[in-house]
Formats: sequence, C-alpha cells, structure tokens
Amino acid sequence: MDGVKGKSAGRYVQAVDRALAILETLAESERPMGLVELSTRVGLHVSTVHRLLATMGKRRFVAQDPQTGRYRLGMRAFEVGSAAIQQVELREVARPHLRWLMEETQETANLAVLMDGEVVYIDQVESQNLVRMFTRVGRRVPAHCTGVGKILLAGLSDEEVLHILDERGLPRFTPHTIVDPQELLQELQRVRASGYALDNEEREVGVRCVAGPVRDHEGKVVAAVSISGPSSRITEDRLSRLIAAVRTATSRISTELGWRGDPVPVLGVNYRADNP
Repeated sequence: MDGVKGKSAGRYVQAVDRALAILETLAESERPMGLVELSTRVGLHVSTVHRLLATMGKRRFVAQDPQTGRYRLGMRAFEVGSAAIQQVELREVARPHLRWLMEETQETANLAVLMDGEVVYIDQVESQNLVRMFTRVGRRVPAHCTGVGKILLAGLSDEEVLHILDERGLPRFTPHTIVDPQELLQELQRVRASGYALDNEEREVGVRCVAGPVRDHEGKVVAAVSISGPSSRITEDRLSRLIAAVRTATSRISTELGWRGDPVPVLGVNYRADNP
C-alpha cells in the first residue's frame, strides 16, 4: 500500500485502491482465504477488510463460503473479466472490417458496446474527410439517441430497456431526440425488424449515423458498428448503399465471432478486410 502515498488526493481514492488490492490477492490465491489471512496479506486492519468484503459481496465481486467463512472471487468478478477479454477479442476481429467500412463509405466507422445502460465506443477508424464527428474511443453517451445505442437496446427485451430508461432517463439533445418511452420502444421494434438503426440528428444537429448489430456465436447482440458523418454527406440518395455497407461489415464480424445465422451478401466485388 506504500506505493500510492505520494499520489495526489484528486487522483487517488483509498477505498477503491484497498478493494482492488483485496480482489487482486483473492485472484492470485489458489484457494479461498480467511478474513485474518487476507487482512495480513493486504496489510489492512481486519475491520477494514471486513467492511470492504461486505460491500464487494453485495455486488457479487466476492463470495463467502457459508461453511468455512472463507472468501473467494465472486461471479461478478468473473463476468467483468470475461467482458474485458471479449472486448479485446472483439476489437481485434472488428478492426479490419471497420477499416474496410471507412474506405467503402468514406465516413468514420465506430465500434460500440453497452455498459451500465450507456454506449461506450471501444474502437474507431476515422474518415479522411475534414469534418470529424463527436464520437471518440472511450466516450460514453446515452443509448436512446445514437444509432449504435438503438441497436444495442434492440438486442434487449422491452422490460430491460424500460429498466435502463428508469435509471438513465431520456434527455433531449436536439429537436429530433426521442424522449417518449413508448415511441422509443416502437423505434426499437423497427430496428429489430429491419436489422439496422439510424440516428437522424438525434444526438447532434447536423450529424447522421447508420448502425448494425454484431452477434456472437449464440446470436446475442454483443456490439454495434456504425458509420457517422455530417447530414450533408449521409443523404437519402446514399442511404441504401450505406446500410448495405454496414450490414456487410457487421455480418463478417459476426461470422468471425461464430455466428452462423443468415449471412448478408458481401457488398460489391472489392471487399477485402486485410489484417492490420
């Protein structure tokens, strides 16, 4: 614990650091650990470790054996670790297809996932055009007003969507933003039926997006791919071809992830997603 004493208070949260030290210790142990042993290993008072374990237990990051009283990693820790591995694999698989999509459409190609009810952009291949979009890797945005967000919400049940809306709300960003829950559910039905989603200046005036779903081997929507650009370039005349390009890219990514559903025909004759 001594290595963090010099860090500024504004960048360091002691309770979080201590909780992570406990998780790391449990992860490194080959067997469940008792409270006293764990306290000794992390160099913290027993009462402090007990409080942190109780909090992490409530969130399922640790679990306690009711017979022995010993602690081990919980299922939530496994789920978070698995999600991290999946996202690394997802980015590696998707990257060449994002590059192809950008080259095919000349618009910025994005890869996003849903985390805690929000969209998180995890990869991007930027357009060479001068006009750049609001998206960037690592940014979190509301799901209801973006193309990728609609795709990810459409992969959930209506009950799950409403639960997210209860927690996150439906803030208005432009005159085009959907702010009525029932209207959004109707929009998601259209997305499920068509296989793509549009953001028609709903997050940012002057910006349009076209998005499609990425599925894993079970058919579950695990990510979304989109192209984003100014409304002056993403026009009605181009829309059908842009949708086809997005569907081609998402179909290829999904296939590499093990999805064996109906394939989408490759657009044109020049499809080549070279490895980086």
